[in-house]
Formats: sequence, structure tokens, C-alpha cells
Amino acid sequence: MPWWTRPLVRLAAALALPLLIPALITLILWALPGSPAEIICPPERCGAEATAELERHFHLDAGPLGFYTHWLGNAVQFDFGTSWRVMAGVRISEMLAGALPATTKLILIAMTLVLGASALATAQIIPKRLDPVWQAIGLLPTVILALLCAAYVTITYGAVSYDGWPGTLRLLMGGLVLGVADGTLGQAIQGTRSIFEEEVKQRYVGIAVLRGESVLSNTLPNVMPALAGQLRGRVLAMLSGSVVVEVVLGVEGLGQLVWDGTLKQDFGLVLAAAWAYALLSSALLAMQALVEIGTAWYVRRSPVVPEVA
Repeated sequence: MPWWTRPLVRLAAALALPLLIPALITLILWALPGSPAEIICPPERCGAEATAELERHFHLDAGPLGFYTHWLGNAVQFDFGTSWRVMAGVRISEMLAGALPATTKLILIAMTLVLGASALATAQIIPKRLDPVWQAIGLLPTVILALLCAAYVTITYGAVSYDGWPGTLRLLMGGLVLGVADGTLGQAIQGTRSIFEEEVKQRYVGIAVLRGESVLSNTLPNVMPALAGQLRGRVLAMLSGSVVVEVVLGVEGLGQLVWDGTLKQDFGLVLAAAWAYALLSSALLAMQALVEIGTAWYVRRSPVVPEVA
């Protein structure tokens, strides 16, 4: 298989994902019993005229394909319309802009912990004998750790403690939960270390050391694709876990919007938030593909090391 096959497939998937996710949600919306407008505002409660007007306002009268193409055409301009139920009349783009920083902070806190620990483990500063500790911590699921953190903040600072230091503490604890729960930290440490350990066994590394070159400068380019793949997997797992963390800890991020939109059947909000997740996933896929292309280009341009007799 040519070296460019995998990155090409990843780039194709990165382009297709933002198109497929809203299409899937649109199909689910039309697969539910009754028309979408009747689900949002039943005629017996809102009146037939109000339901029909709602259908025209949100372009639901054009059928699934018409609604999808109209919504996608506006979405590429970052125009998602207004919320249907969660915050009726408020522009969804404003809601996303307000929620994205919180989710970003959660992921950054978690990634700082995971990447830092992985680097320390690779440098043998964190010894292997501590691996059972990370594995034991990882046995705790995200929801349990999040509930424990939420209970601590609530007991310490009161039930309504979302601003100031208590709000910051919720973010910090949420990021730590994403970083250690469900085996995230242990798998990152062991996975990164094992990648480098296997690469160090290669013959070219021994030759490079004899020539006075460092191990890291020789192994890093070759393990970058594997590290990029692990990073993408970690971030995706954290994005999934962030929904639970945000709901339990009361962090107003994208996960909270998805949860509220799903509970209140605010399909416009769910579509927009899911599309934001799809764009993030696409960016990660594209990043991994570009790393693979860059690594292949670098390796092919590197001088050939002569064989040692």
C-alpha cells in the first residue's frame, strides 16, 4: 500500500465529516413520529397556524433534503439561526461563542496533564513501577469522579457557586477528571512510552548514537504519526467525556448545550453544536494526515545512513 493512502483517506474523512453529521441528525429528526414542527410545537398546544408558521420560519416545510441544504448553506457562513426552545429567539452562534471557551479550557487542562505526564514517563522521570497507580485511578468512570468533584464544590461553596473561584475550581476539577478518568492518563503514559521504546530498538538509532547524535532527534520524526494518532484519540475521548463533566459540574460549554438541546428537543441547537464537534474532529483528522505527510517528506529527504560492516 502506498505511503500516501492513509493520509489521503484521513483528509477525505475530514472533509466528509462536517457534511455527514448534520445529514445524520436531519434524518433522525424526520424519522421521529410526526413532523418536526409538530414535535417542537404541537398544534393542540400552539394552534395549527402557529405550528405552520414555525415550520416556514425554520425551513422545515421543505422536507429533509431542502432543510439540510438550506441549513448547511447558512452554517458555512456561521449562521445557525435562533434557538428553538432552550433560549428561544437567541442566536445560536452567540450561544456557541459563549460555550466554546469553557469546553476549550477543559480540554486544555486535561491535555496539559496527559501530555506532561507522557513526556515525563518517556524521559523516565515517572518510573514504570507507578503504572499500577495510574491504572487503578483509571478504573474510576468519568461520571463518578465528576459527581465527587461536584459534591465537594457544592458542599464547600454552596449550591449556587458558578462564578469567581468556585467556577474556576469547577473548570480545574473537570479538566482533571477528563485527564485521569476511564484510564486516560494510564493509557497515555504507557502508550507514549511503548512507542518510543519500540523505536529505540531499531538499528538506525544505535548507529546514530555511535555517531554522537541524540536518541530523541532520531526517533521523534519516525514516531510522530503514531503520536499524532494517539493525540487525536485522546482528544476525541475527552470531547465525549466533556458532555458528562459539563452537565454534572455545571460548566456551560458545548456539552451542556448538546444536553439541553437534546432534552428540550431544540434540534437547531443540537445540529449546530454537533457540527462544531464535527469540525473539531475534522481538524484533528487533518492534523494527523498532515503530520503523516510531513513525516514521510522529511524521512525521504533525509540522507541515507551507510551500513556499518
